[in-house]
Amino acid sequence: MTKRAIPSTGEALPIVGCGTWRTFDVGADAKAREGIAGTLRVLFDAGGSVIDSSPMYGSSEEVAGAVLTQLDAHRTAFVATKVWTSGREAGIAQMEESMRRFQQPRIDLMQIHNLLDWRTQLVTLREWKASGRIRYIGITHYTSSAFGEVEAVLRSEKLDFVQINYAAGDRDAEARILPLAKERGVAVIVNQPFGGGGLLGQLRNKPLPAWAAEIGCTTWAQVLLKFVLANPAVTCVIPGTGKREHMLDNVRAGFGNYPDAALRKRIVDAVST
Repeated sequence: MTKRAIPSTGEALPIVGCGTWRTFDVGADAKAREGIAGTLRVLFDAGGSVIDSSPMYGSSEEVAGAVLTQLDAHRTAFVATKVWTSGREAGIAQMEESMRRFQQPRIDLMQIHNLLDWRTQLVTLREWKASGRIRYIGITHYTSSAFGEVEAVLRSEKLDFVQINYAAGDRDAEARILPLAKERGVAVIVNQPFGGGGLLGQLRNKPLPAWAAEIGCTTWAQVLLKFVLANPAVTCVIPGTGKREHMLDNVRAGFGNYPDAALRKRIVDAVST
C-alpha cells in the first residue's frame, strides 16, 4: 500500500485505514468479533495499519483491543483514538481507560474529539506526548459547520494531526482546512469519505464509467476513496467497516494511480447528478 509522510516527523503512514464507529460496536458477540478479526487481517495483509476509534463508540475500543491481541498485531497497528469529555481529571481517566481497552501501554495518536474542551485536554495531551504515553496529538470534527473553529485551532496551536469530513459530495474542506493543514505541516485523516454512506447508496445502481479503469478502480467505493486521496494534503482515509468484503474493496484504493483534476471533476459530476 502507498504511504505518505506524517509532516511533523516524516514517519510513513499507509493511506487507507479503518474507522470503527458503529462497525466495531459488537460487544461480546463472538461471531461478530471473528468477522472484525477477518477485516483487520485484510487491512494488515494489504499493508495498512491505521485503526481509528473513540470512547463514544460504545464497545469499539474494547473490541479493537481484544482483536489486536488475538491477532498479535499491536505492533502492526497504528492506533488512533480520542478524548471526549470536559475537565482535566475526567480527560485523564478517559484516556487511561482507552489504553486499558486497547490493551497496550501507548497510543499512537490521541485526538480531541469534536474539539470538546480542547484547551484543557490539549495541555494533558502535550504532557502525555512528552512522557511517551502517546506519540502524536490532534483534533477532530465530523461536520463542516465546525470548520471555523477547526481553522482557528490549526492556526493557533502546534498539532500533528487533524481529522475531518471530506468526500466527493462534501468538499467544503478543500477551501480552507486542507490547504491550511498542508501549510501548517499537519497530517490529515479523512472521515466520512462516502458522505456518511449516502454516496454509495446514491451510486449503487449507477454503472461504473469506463474512465474508472484509468485509475485502476473496479467499484464506486474505490473511486470515492481515490477522489479523497488525490488531494495532496490528505495523509490517510478511514472508511468505517467491520466486514471483510468491504475492507477488501477499500484497501484497493491504496494502490495504483489517482485522479487528476479533470478526472476529479468527472467524479464530482457523477455524484452530483
